[in-house]
Parts: sequence; structure tokens; C-alpha cells
Amino acid sequence: MMIKGGMPFLELERVIGEYDNRLRRIIDHYVEKAYKEKNFSTVSQLGIDETSSKKGHKYVTVFADLDEREIIYVTEGKDASTIARFADELPKHGGDVINITEITMDMSTSFIKGAANHMPDAEVTFDKFHVVKLLNEAVDKVRRNESKQNPFLKGTRYLWLKNPKNLTKSQLEKLQSLESENLDSAKAYQLKLTFQDIYNHCDNAEKAEILIDSWLKLADESGLEPIKDFANTIRNHYDGIMRYFTSRITSGIVEGLNSIIGKIKRVARGYRNIRNFINMIYLRKCKLMLPSFPVPSL
Repeated sequence: MMIKGGMPFLELERVIGEYDNRLRRIIDHYVEKAYKEKNFSTVSQLGIDETSSKKGHKYVTVFADLDEREIIYVTEGKDASTIARFADELPKHGGDVINITEITMDMSTSFIKGAANHMPDAEVTFDKFHVVKLLNEAVDKVRRNESKQNPFLKGTRYLWLKNPKNLTKSQLEKLQSLESENLDSAKAYQLKLTFQDIYNHCDNAEKAEILIDSWLKLADESGLEPIKDFANTIRNHYDGIMRYFTSRITSGIVEGLNSIIGKIKRVARGYRNIRNFINMIYLRKCKLMLPSFPVPSL
């Protein structure tokens, strides 16, 4: 496990002559003390996402202040109760759920329920990166189904998942040759690019609604079941998906913070308990006011 500044616990133990578990207790103490003093009275735009806390199906849910670009709460699990716990924690730091006007998150049923119950006045934007991820999964299902009868599709998975600008020259040439074969995979790929263009280039909600509705008709007419299933997902979450074209918020900040959490896990090579893990996240990404402890140089 790393402390702020990048020194592993075991290395710090060697340098200052203290045991690893005692260092953890010291850090837990000061992190928790500093966290109690955090002020969240101005939090209005919230990003919510889950990330694994260790190997297997162990998760924590991360709440981030999108304006300050910092993590403000982490709790074990990924169900609706995580949002209930956040709503209980916020007033302890001068915050109020009434102040939260915008939330961005994935289309998790648990998150949707939790937000509706505990932050009913906030507008929900379903994160566009999660939406496109679902569309990529639908495209891949089309490819897998078609590859059972078409050997030309062997080894082409990543061609259909990437955008043309991210392909190498040889990959682009391969993709172009496959597109000329009138494949279902190519049809699904073009539908994906068209959908992404709406996200990337549409500059107002009214225009976006027209384009999304036209895309849904094309998806239905494609005859591709995974794409039609994705279109139904859009319809079932329509308001939250369309909200992006007004709010323009995404969970990209939270995803970036989650990548740092991933580094904490990898460097730690395990941690004693969930408390240690959460406190290490706060230490790195919660902008805590901590006392300075000089550490001897190596």
C-alpha cells in the first residue's frame, strides 16, 4: 500500500522503524480526522460510479464533486443503500441533498432507485460513456453471432470496437475490406458511429431528440437483434440519456478517479480491510488538510 507521496508502507516501515499495521492505524486516524472537517456545502453536481475493491465481486461506490473534481464519499457495495448512506453523510459536512441539482451515473437500477428516493429534485444524466459501452457490447454480439457462419470475421473483434481514427493503417484497410462484404457486423458498426456522432457533434437538445428518434427507427429496421435490444434500452432510459444534451456532464471525471483507485489496489497488493482501502482513496483524492510528517529520504 502507498502513502501520499508514493512510498509503499513496507518501505516506510523499513525507513522509520515502525510496523506496517501501526502505520495504517496512524494514517486511518489522521485521514478520518481530516475528512470530518471537509465542507461539502457547495456540492451541486455529483458523479456516481462503482469500482471493484478487490478481486472477485467486491465493490465500493464512489461519489465525486464534479466541480471540484474530487472524491467526497466512498462506501462499500453498489446497491441503492450506498446513495442512502451518502445522503446521511452529506449533512455532517454542511451539505444538503437539496443543493444537488445534477447527477451523472450509469443505468444501474439500484442507482436509479437510490437517486429517486434520496435526491428526488436532482436531474439525472446517464453517462454517455456507459451508454456507448452498451452499444459496443451490442455490436460485438452481432459480430459473434455472424462469425459462426463467416470465417472472414475471425480475429476482427477490436476492429469493430474502435473508431476509425484509432485504427492502424492495416487495421483500417482490413475494416474497409470487410465493410464492402455487406456484413451484419458492418451495419452494426455504422449504426454505432452514427450514434456516437450525435453525442459528439449535436449542439442542442431539440436537434438531439430528432436525431436520436431517427436513429432508433434505423435500429429497429436493421433487423439486428442486439442493436434492437440496445434501442429498447435507450427508450427505457430516454429522459436520462437526453439530459446529457442539456447538462453536458459525464462520469469521465469519476472514471479518471477510478483509474487512480485501480493504481492504489495494484500497489497495495491487498489491504487489511475496507476501512484501510477507503481511507487510502480519501488520502489520494479527497483534498484533505493533513499535518505534515517529514519522512527521512532513502
